[in-house]
Amino acid sequence: MADLEIHQLVLIGLIFVWSGFVRTSLGFGGAVLSLPFLLLVLDEPLVFLPIIAVHLLIFSSWIAWRGHRQLMADNHGQAPSESNIDWGYLLKAMKVMIIPKLIGVVGLLTLPGNVLTNIIFVIVMGYAIGYVLDKPFRSHNRVVDTLLLVLGGYVSGTSLIGAPLIVAVFASHVATHQLRDTLFVLWFILVLIKMVSFVIAGVDLQLIHQLWLLPCALVGHLLGERAHRYLVGSRANLYFRVLGAVLIVVSLVGLFSSLGSAR
Repeated sequence: MADLEIHQLVLIGLIFVWSGFVRTSLGFGGAVLSLPFLLLVLDEPLVFLPIIAVHLLIFSSWIAWRGHRQLMADNHGQAPSESNIDWGYLLKAMKVMIIPKLIGVVGLLTLPGNVLTNIIFVIVMGYAIGYVLDKPFRSHNRVVDTLLLVLGGYVSGTSLIGAPLIVAVFASHVATHQLRDTLFVLWFILVLIKMVSFVIAGVDLQLIHQLWLLPCALVGHLLGERAHRYLVGSRANLYFRVLGAVLIVVSLVGLFSSLGSAR
């Protein structure tokens, strides 16, 4: 990014503010909803992916820890009866996702990109429409849930589009007040695996640019915290409605992009 002009650097900074806001308010989307804009400024994904990954590691651990501290404070310093993280479902999901994740990271299995992308976004839209209508789809079928998590784990290892699919499944099994923090612990684990692959492959982690973009992401994070409290505190299931709307937008953009690249 050394050759970029001032206005381009300003745009990148603003996009990272947006990234921090989306990630913290919803619990996902910091990468998938910011990377397309970043690539319009500089079409080099490997410049931005390590920066996004490091930010996610920092803020995911911070949010999960703050959620625990808040529960402790609400319980007058005593250990709370219920964690801010659904460790039971997280462990169950990781057992399903870890092997497909590793397969995706090392590229042992390659599936047709456009076909895989379209299938994922269609599935995600099915879940998302249910959230918007306040009638979330629940499969009540372990086989279906397992297949979706396997697919989400694999895609998260190959690209950034696995998150919406994983969120769609988790949102059906994790309580609203635990969903965001549970997802952040999951993202921490999955991104850490990806970061190890970056280091092994010798990818530049952009450490200098981490320093000035981290405060940008922090501004978005602080704004996102306020938005998240408002969404969760809503009596009209606003959190799930907004989550569903964002998933629909992500899916439509992904489908149109996939169809456009296939022409």
